[in-house]
Amino acid sequence: MRRRAAHANASDPGHNSLVSTAFPPATGKQPGYRRDQVDAFLDRARASYEQGAGPGTVTSTEIRRTAFGLKRKGYSARYVDAAMDRLEEVFFERERRTRLAEIGEERWWAEVQQLLSEVRGRIERPPGRRFRRRGLFASGYRRSQVDAFLERVRAMLAGSETLTTAEVRGVVFHTQWRGYNEDQVDALLDAVIEMLLSTR
Repeated sequence: MRRRAAHANASDPGHNSLVSTAFPPATGKQPGYRRDQVDAFLDRARASYEQGAGPGTVTSTEIRRTAFGLKRKGYSARYVDAAMDRLEEVFFERERRTRLAEIGEERWWAEVQQLLSEVRGRIERPPGRRFRRRGLFASGYRRSQVDAFLERVRAMLAGSETLTTAEVRGVVFHTQWRGYNEDQVDALLDAVIEMLLSTR
């Protein structure tokens, strides 16, 4: 379902490079991410970070949703994913500071509470009915797997379980006929990640 998985070390944003680009190649028969696509995106991200907000600026949401093609001897997905995760958090923090300066802390937290309310509202729906189902001849995310993961989110909100942004990014759902609508599920997972980043 999601493209990225685990965290790893990356360069501090105060340095010349936002993330390390010395990615090792994929090993064995495993394909890796296309080097040209990864390099081009990271170059664009660096330029956006240095130039600040403006037309075509890279955002934390775009980083989260970016996918790369696969190719033999491409970059190891594990290392690129880790760098992208760190990059997303760096950009989100800058966006958070900008938003706070624009609207003030009180309105910022009101927006965070609204996001939390939306996540809770979806989770409180009965299992099997939390998202729209795909049509009769279409496949979507396996409902039982999505519902099981949302129970983890519920437990995290109740304080009985911890859940990291990396776990949310890395969750994978299989497909089934008349499964949950993928766009709706992905949108909720995006909201969970933003909520976690906002409340650190």
